Amino acid sequence: MLPGVYLARKKSGEIYYRASITYKGKHISLGSYPKEEDANKAYDLAGDILLESSPYRIDNYPSDCIIEFHKWVVLINFRDNHIYFKNPIYIKKRFFLYYIDINTPLKFDVDDLFYYAHHKILKRGGHLFVSDYGMQVNILARYGIKNYAVPGRDYLFINGDDTDYRYGNIEIINRYHGVTKTFHKGLPVYTAKIHINGDFLIGRYSTDNEAAIAYNKAALILNEKGLNKNFPQNYIEGMDEITYASTYQKLRISKKLLSYADTLDQKNYINRN
Repeated sequence: MLPGVYLARKKSGEIYYRASITYKGKHISLGSYPKEEDANKAYDLAGDILLESSPYRIDNYPSDCIIEFHKWVVLINFRDNHIYFKNPIYIKKRFFLYYIDINTPLKFDVDDLFYYAHHKILKRGGHLFVSDYGMQVNILARYGIKNYAVPGRDYLFINGDDTDYRYGNIEIINRYHGVTKTFHKGLPVYTAKIHINGDFLIGRYSTDNEAAIAYNKAALILNEKGLNKNFPQNYIEGMDEITYASTYQKLRISKKLLSYADTLDQKNYINRN
């Protein structure tokens, strides 16, 4: 066999060739190929990439390269930073890049390096997620951003770069479902709305916790009056049950919404009788 090439067989018995290279004691898989010669070319190219004097960089990846791009990143990072990651990570001075593809490097703080070294980021339907304990977890969850959050309304990238996931670049505007932060005379006001057939105003409150609890209260009232809809519930982190119950009782709900709930109750009473 040619250097760096290993014969392998599929379950069907079909032969293919695997390429790998050992660098600084680390055995690195380069991929699978239908021809022995192609696997050897990948091995030779990997050797050239790993040379200290190599001209290869991440930004001069050949369009017809025999090595996949994520492997290209892995090799160059290992050469430059002397640390191996199986994921396409390149370490900078104060942050690191995670390459979703050649045109999409995501920026992260070094605090997240260990996590993303062991969790592959996938992109599907415009969302970025990792597989964590068998579940698909949106990477925004690490910042306390919910799945239903809308960029620009519920959170924003301060510098305008939606590939920059460094903690200092992400501002959370609205933490809770159905809650929107606005300003009145320079002071924050939190508006709670609930979607039925369109948005119903629940009320305006001085804190986002109050607005979130008001949303929960409105959802419970509507369900109790017979509206068969599974509203998401807001979890108020750090609030004990007594404080939650006290806040829940004192919060006022808009008369229009209460009137709508009473109408539902009347309809259900007529239907039952």
